[in-house]
Amino acid sequence: MKISCLQENLIKGLSRVQRAVANRTTLPITQNVLLETEQGRIKLVATNLEIAITSWIPARIDEPGLITVPARLFTDLVNSLPPGQIDIESTEEPLGINIKTGEVNSQLNGLDPSEFPPIPSVDDGIVCELESQFLKTAIDHVAFAAATEESRPVLTGIKVDVNKNNITFAAADGFRLAVYTGTLETEFDGVLDFVIPSRGLQEVNRLIESTEETVQLTITPSKSQAVFHLENAEVVTQLINGEFPPYQTLVPDKHETLAKINVSDFFSASKTASIFARDGSGILRLLFEPNTKDDKGNITITSKSDEVGESTNTISADIEGSKNQIAFNNKFLTDVLGILKQKDIELLVTSSSAPGLIRPIGENESYKYVIMPMFVQW
Repeated sequence: MKISCLQENLIKGLSRVQRAVANRTTLPITQNVLLETEQGRIKLVATNLEIAITSWIPARIDEPGLITVPARLFTDLVNSLPPGQIDIESTEEPLGINIKTGEVNSQLNGLDPSEFPPIPSVDDGIVCELESQFLKTAIDHVAFAAATEESRPVLTGIKVDVNKNNITFAAADGFRLAVYTGTLETEFDGVLDFVIPSRGLQEVNRLIESTEETVQLTITPSKSQAVFHLENAEVVTQLINGEFPPYQTLVPDKHETLAKINVSDFFSASKTASIFARDGSGILRLLFEPNTKDDKGNITITSKSDEVGESTNTISADIEGSKNQIAFNNKFLTDVLGILKQKDIELLVTSSSAPGLIRPIGENESYKYVIMPMFVQW
């Protein structure tokens, strides 16, 4: 292999794939990155056996070939080089690559590429096309609600339901539920559902470079893997087996109190209260005072720690229904308020022992966030 490319392009390609490099593994070659020439470009591949990321960068190919080298060492070396052309040539003794740029000449030892795990290539399967900005927004709105503990593996994933031109993403960790619904670029003929690891979708989100980009999603016929093909990258991830909870039944269908709240005001007050909630079991207490004939209602947000102190913050809100109260985990509340871009939301509450529902105003119910209450002494 004998190739030349720009240092800045190589850095970009390595940054795309580095998150798939294995940290701790019994298979040392998964700590390497595969360099391969393909159709006049350099293909970079990394995998930890659960997820694989491929990136393509422009290059001049003098001699085709392939080799694997330690990913982090290679990335550190390329980062240290000055901008401009880099010449890379594979060597047999020792097996690896020689890297030249300006006055710098480095030899990096590698491993036999035949030992690198094969990356699935999907020639057939179930295909959907997603507008990149929609996909990015959907991932932002649900991925944070997926479980991080492995006690129930299916909850570490995101449930995806496709029905004709509608697609829904849902994540739940047992304490909260986030659901985002939108439309496909082209109508899908049939019904499809699967659970994809949250981490896999977050890597796709990181790789989206353009708002005009269309992301092609392919599900293998066996429904064991998903492939996301972007403009200059591809992500392959294993799907999760298991029965995802029937999330549609978890969304409250009634309420006693409906509060229309400014997101910025609510987020600011909740963050302030969270300073004290961190030392008080993460509890934020919300007290709802409905509108009067003359004025809007208000929400009083309180938190208390016996060792640190307490905080009380009152914000104005348009509140219909009865007086109510509920307690939420501060992280679960501020997580969702921090990602919402809308000006106002609705918070629907039934009682202090029933889930609350948050949804943006004017979004045709495309997003719903259900948060379980905390049981406290009032």
